[in-house]
Amino acid sequence: MLNYKQLHHFWNVARAGGIVRASERSGLAPQTLSGQVAALEGALGVTLFRRQGRGLALTETGQMVLGYAEEIFRIGSELEEALANRSTGRITPFRVGIADVVPKAISWLLLAPAMQLDEPLRIACREDKLERLLGELAIHKLDVVLADSPMPSNMDVRGYSHKLAESGVSLFAAPTLAERLAGDFPACLNRMPMLLPGSDAALRRPLLRWFEAQRLAPRIVGEFDDSALMKSFGEAGVGIFPAPTLIADQVCRQYGVRSIGEASGVTESFYAISVERRLTHPATLAIGRAAQGESEIKDDAG
Repeated sequence: MLNYKQLHHFWNVARAGGIVRASERSGLAPQTLSGQVAALEGALGVTLFRRQGRGLALTETGQMVLGYAEEIFRIGSELEEALANRSTGRITPFRVGIADVVPKAISWLLLAPAMQLDEPLRIACREDKLERLLGELAIHKLDVVLADSPMPSNMDVRGYSHKLAESGVSLFAAPTLAERLAGDFPACLNRMPMLLPGSDAALRRPLLRWFEAQRLAPRIVGEFDDSALMKSFGEAGVGIFPAPTLIADQVCRQYGVRSIGEASGVTESFYAISVERRLTHPATLAIGRAAQGESEIKDDAG
């Protein structure tokens, strides 16, 4: 088993740039630090430092080990801070990764319960591709990731998916484009310009299958990884676009568009992905508890 005391001494020596400087900073004898580093090298079966002039330089393996050590002790500091915050009533950090395909309004809807906690909370949101966010989740840089699909089975990352919400999918168009639609929905979509989510979005394939089942052949004029950018193009009248029915009223108000119909049978789900089988962070617990009232939310959105 890794000796974290030895790892901490190695970390201090690496950051100080040598045994002597680390000794001066820590107050420990150089022989003690040298012995601890040597013991770590022996336990791991690797060489962490090499001689460079009068000092020491990290080997390639040493640089890799330092990277892990930095992360380990950063997380340790965050743990101490989180415990101190709970005992003193100070602000609790909540670091959220949001997959770029998740609509901003849905993100807010899912995160809102966390912002209503009695204890002070500081939320930090990071938007990126799901794969990169899951990598940061794995090394505890994030507390939770919001996504439109469960944890991918092909990723070498341990995580658990917690379903938060499910919504039907509606199609929207700017008023000038909506007035050009002829006939009933969904037949009116045939050969009309269409904006679609990018290939990473879970909604894309079900929506394409729905077009095929309805014998529709819309003209795909744009594909977007960022759902907000897709809506902005839709606002300008470039094409018809999909969005969760759950936020239909907000989409219409914010982008000045009209809801022209719902894609029957097509649904979109949203998940919280964590490294915990059971949620423990107070903010993720609040989100999970609110998700149990999902059916009421859907009824209210009617």
